[in-house]
Amino acid sequence: MKKKILFFEDLGKKEYQETWKYQKRLFDEIIRKKINGISDEKAGYFLLVEHPHVYTIGKNGKKDKHLLVSLDFLKKIDISFYQTDRGGQITYHGPGQLIGYPILNMDYFFTDIHRYLRLLEEVIIHFLWKNYKIKGERKKGKTGIWFNVKNGKSRKICAIGIRMSRWVTMHGFALNVNTDLQYFNHIIPCGIYNQEVTSLKKELKKNDISFQEVKHMVKKSFQEIFDVEFVNMPKF
Repeated sequence: MKKKILFFEDLGKKEYQETWKYQKRLFDEIIRKKINGISDEKAGYFLLVEHPHVYTIGKNGKKDKHLLVSLDFLKKIDISFYQTDRGGQITYHGPGQLIGYPILNMDYFFTDIHRYLRLLEEVIIHFLWKNYKIKGERKKGKTGIWFNVKNGKSRKICAIGIRMSRWVTMHGFALNVNTDLQYFNHIIPCGIYNQEVTSLKKELKKNDISFQEVKHMVKKSFQEIFDVEFVNMPKF
């Protein structure tokens, strides 16, 4: 069976708002083609990026409850804040965290949002086990990837929040690699109280993890789990 083809782009380090606008542009283009019955041999896009310090919250997020400091305080410590069009509650993005944004036309895959979320989780579970022999886990009723779920002291390493419209996806996952975890102290991450957040660096007890290597390995895991091939992004 022929593999589905996605455009791939590594955006490097880029501001959240600029990346959000770029995602939206790609997302809208797929929807425009669908509405107009224009066929496309590519099934969508996969972007990897690292953001400067920023807190983002979903469209129905509870800022008053889950952001523990004022917006003035965020300005003082130079962290941006955005209410977005994704689902989910508040989370942090910043240096040392790998963000994956799949912008997919799900007509090429399957039209099941829950299955899509489980496959995104599987990408990270596969990446962790194949490369580090660390067992990432799902948590009942929650989205994302955790460690040590069964004994009640779970640690979350990857957050997931998406938007889906007309079976086209945007937003995605945030994997803590070398992330400075103190920035999670100003929020209730993903709206879950008494939750510990962790990183690959912390779990492996290393000074630093090669970010470029992690990018390569996550990209490879995405290819395997979604059964796709990547081609370089064309210039617009």
